[in-house]
Amino acid sequence: MHLILVSSLVPVENPASGFDIANRALLDGLVALGHRVSVVGFLQPGRAPAPGCQMHLLGELEVTNAKVGRLQKSRWLATALLNRTSVSSAKMLGVSAGRIQSILDGLAPFDGVVLNSVQLPAAFAQVFRPYPSIYVAHNVEANSALENAERAKGAFERYLFRREAYYLERYEQQLAQDAVALWTFAEADRLGFGRAVADRAFVLPLVTGWAAPTCPVVAREHDLGLIGTWSWRPNRLGLDWFLDEVVPHLPTDMSIAVAGQLEGTPAVSHPGLRFVGRVPDARAFVAASGVVPLISRGGTGVQLKSIETFELGIPSVATSASLRGIDAVPDNCVTTDDPREFARRLAEKVDRVRAGASQRADGTLFHQAQKSRMMQVMRDVLPGLASDGVGGRTARGSQPRWTVHDGGR
Repeated sequence: MHLILVSSLVPVENPASGFDIANRALLDGLVALGHRVSVVGFLQPGRAPAPGCQMHLLGELEVTNAKVGRLQKSRWLATALLNRTSVSSAKMLGVSAGRIQSILDGLAPFDGVVLNSVQLPAAFAQVFRPYPSIYVAHNVEANSALENAERAKGAFERYLFRREAYYLERYEQQLAQDAVALWTFAEADRLGFGRAVADRAFVLPLVTGWAAPTCPVVAREHDLGLIGTWSWRPNRLGLDWFLDEVVPHLPTDMSIAVAGQLEGTPAVSHPGLRFVGRVPDARAFVAASGVVPLISRGGTGVQLKSIETFELGIPSVATSASLRGIDAVPDNCVTTDDPREFARRLAEKVDRVRAGASQRADGTLFHQAQKSRMMQVMRDVLPGLASDGVGGRTARGSQPRWTVHDGGR
C-alpha cells in the first residue's frame, strides 16, 4: 500500500520527546510491514527527518510553548481567536490549504492517509476529509485540556484551557467518526471517543525504538532518577505530586536526580535532591539510576517513559496512570497511588540495589512482545482502507486508489 502519514511534526532521526518516539514507532511499523510511506508535516528546528521514507516538509516550526517567547504565544492565541480554532491547530496555519492539497495531488495514487494526532488534521480538515483515513490519537486531548483547566492558576488560564477543550472535543470526535479505524495507545482512550466508534478503535502498543534497546553499562550515580518533558502540563503535575507528597517521606540519605527542562525550580528541602537540567544521553541517565519512579498523575495516552524503563529492565515503582496502555507489567515494577506507600516501596527497592541484589530484568522480552502486538494491530487494520463502505461512508466501488482530489469517494 501507499500511505500518506500526516503529522504536525514529522518523525525524526533521533527521537527525544514522547511525541517524537511515538511518531517514529508509527512510521517504523508501517515501513516494516512493507508499505510505501510518504510523510507530510512540519520539521522541528534543529532536527533531521527520519530516513527511509519520502518527506514533504511544510517548513520548520517550533510548537513547544516552553521554547518560544510571549510574543509568539500571543500570535498563536490571536490566530486561534481569529480563526475560531484551537491554539494547537492555530500553530499549523502558517501554510495554506492549497499547498497541502497540491502535495497530496502530487503524491497520488495512494490508498489512504494516516492522520497522526489532532493538530494538523484538524487545521486542514476540509483537505483530508475526502480520503479514507486512520486516525491516530496519542491522547484524548480534550480530556487533558479539561484536566489542565481544573488545575489552572487563574481565571484567564482556566478560560484558555476550557476553550481549547471545546474545540479539541469537536475535532477529535469528527476525526474519529470520519476514520475507517482509530488507533489509540491506551485502552481507556480507545473507549474515550464514544460507543459509535469503539468497535473500530484499536490499542496500538508502542516501543521506544525499532531495535531492542540495550541498557548502557554505567556506574550507578543516583538512587532515584526521573527524566521528562516537564513543560508538558500532565508531566509537571506528576512531578509536583512526587516532590510535594512522596519526597518528604523518603530517607534523607537517598540521592534523587531530576533531569529535563523545568520552568522554575521547585523549593524542596530534601538534601539528596538535585535538578540536573538537560542531559546529553537520556538513556545513560536512566541506566545510572538504581530505581525509576514512574509518577504520572493525569493526562491520557501511554507513558513512554514507562515503556523505556521496562525495555531497559530497570526496577521501578509506578502510579496506576503510568501504566496506561501496558498489558504486561514486569515483575520488578510495583504499583501504588498512595504517596507514603510509594515512598516506602522506593526505599525498599533502593535498599536492595545498594545491597547488591539483582533487581534488573530482561527488557528485550517486553520490547519484543510490544512490537509484535503493534505490528499485528497494523496488519489487521490497514486492509480496511481498501474496503468498501467502512464507517458509514460512501463506498468507493471499483475505484482501487485515490488519484486526484475530487471531493468525494
